[in-house]
Amino acid sequence: MIGAVDIGGTKIATGIVNVDGRILTRSQISTNADGGYRSAIEGVVQMLRVAEKSTGRKITGIGIGSTGPVYPLTGEIGDVNFFPNWKGENPVKDLENAFHVAVAIENDADAAALGEAGWGAGQNKSRLIYVTVGTGIGVGLIFDGKVYRGVDYSHPEIGHHLIDLSGPPCYCGFTGCWESLATGPAMESWMAANIPADYAHRESLTAKKICDLARTGDKLALRAVVREARYLSLGLANLVTLYVPDAIVLGGSVMKSADLFMDTIHKTIAASCRFVPYDRTDVALASLGEDANLIGAARVWYHKFSPGGGAHAR
Repeated sequence: MIGAVDIGGTKIATGIVNVDGRILTRSQISTNADGGYRSAIEGVVQMLRVAEKSTGRKITGIGIGSTGPVYPLTGEIGDVNFFPNWKGENPVKDLENAFHVAVAIENDADAAALGEAGWGAGQNKSRLIYVTVGTGIGVGLIFDGKVYRGVDYSHPEIGHHLIDLSGPPCYCGFTGCWESLATGPAMESWMAANIPADYAHRESLTAKKICDLARTGDKLALRAVVREARYLSLGLANLVTLYVPDAIVLGGSVMKSADLFMDTIHKTIAASCRFVPYDRTDVALASLGEDANLIGAARVWYHKFSPGGGAHAR
């Protein structure tokens, strides 16, 4: 009975996940970064207390997946763009004090990667890369069952590696990084910059709507999709060349329209990764669905405190 906490830029979801990776309860609140960290963590505690009451069982551990830089060793939140005033706060210690159980935290991409490795499409894969494509690009690396970490236990920001130097600027410091070119907002920005005055679908051009329009044969939307597929594929090809993983698992809101991109992804990898056995890398869609981050957060606890624990763990 692991409590799971998914801290995102706009919402915080919590739930209880059992040993089979099944969500027993789920609830969420707005992150409300301006309301302060203390208000948010009190909301998390309240949701988990309600979850305990609804199941009639006590939480035996808590796993956290959080957007942005976090420090798994200390439990602290780093310099997160979405809520800068939370830097240095420690949800691990706060939840340990509230529930008197062991608590662990990881970056949300690493958490989702752990979830897919333990309970999803990455089972039995020694070298797994999880890529989530939505409002940003998050990448988690699982090698031999462990999260790959950089200096000071840092999470590598692979979503910000350079793709096209002539591309748009990003807050990371690069111009033309992967995230600036191959996300939902990148599609929306390109459409806004290229839309003709007489375009019939000017209102609310979200990435989902652009993909839906492309399926109807809309020429401008098709151009946006082709552009997205190209830049997304280049980044994935780089991952294949750099790491030669057993599998790349794709998730996130943009990948709900994966049928528009997969053909280009496979062709680009085949054309660009000839020095490595690219055909041995399985490119698959995430299997844990909408709750991948929440299930992954529970998996964070197993990764730290019970390696090999949980059903289907490897």
